[in-house]
Amino acid sequence: MEYRRVIPCLDVKNGRLVKGVNFVDLKDVGDPAQVGAAYSQAGADELVFLDITATLEKRKTLIDVVKRTVKNILVPLTVGGGIKSIQDIEDLMEIGVSKVSINTAAVQNPELVKEAAKEFGSEKIIIAIDTRSSSQVPSTFEVLVSGGTKPTEIDAVEWAGRVEDLGAGAILPTSIDTDGTQTGYDIAMTRAIADAVNLPVIASGGAGTLEHLYQAITQGKADAVLVASIVHFGKYTIAQIKEYLAGRGIPVRH
Repeated sequence: MEYRRVIPCLDVKNGRLVKGVNFVDLKDVGDPAQVGAAYSQAGADELVFLDITATLEKRKTLIDVVKRTVKNILVPLTVGGGIKSIQDIEDLMEIGVSKVSINTAAVQNPELVKEAAKEFGSEKIIIAIDTRSSSQVPSTFEVLVSGGTKPTEIDAVEWAGRVEDLGAGAILPTSIDTDGTQTGYDIAMTRAIADAVNLPVIASGGAGTLEHLYQAITQGKADAVLVASIVHFGKYTIAQIKEYLAGRGIPVRH
């Protein structure tokens, strides 16, 4: 049976857990290691840790914060932010990270995806795609890089297909338009990417209600849902999310 995964997302800036709206107006939510440990105990299937300013600040992921987070959890951890080389990935795998998420570096150097998949296995390589609505590209979903600050004129749906060919193991598309708004995921974008690839797609950006998670899976065809605001600010617990999904016929791990 294919379980649908519930994955809290830890956006980290300067070593602190933060959450914003449309990638800006960041609020401090606490210590990522402590919050990650709480989610791990609460039944999260996995965790994603994104060092959101690493690329903009032209530096690597904050390894010490990742180390503290890994030590406190019992579920797989995906880490993204500032990953530009095979060595960067190796450094993270060595401290117990399960998977990496690559975004800007994949766009700038697609060969990195191929090399990383060959070196570590496709299942360890997730390609994050930050998108926004744009009439400049055929699918109307454009790829942005550098923490959502730079448009690329690359079509997000085409790009998803390309990284699949390069060996990526999963796609993590986030809509900048809906991020942190709690008005629902960008279902059309999530579904367009899910339809274009044969890889697991992790819906991200905008969950505000339990119904939104259900929609991402049923209408958006997502294999997993990334959650942030709705769990960080105490709106719902992981248990409540899973109970709701199970009650609506979605297979989840209890």
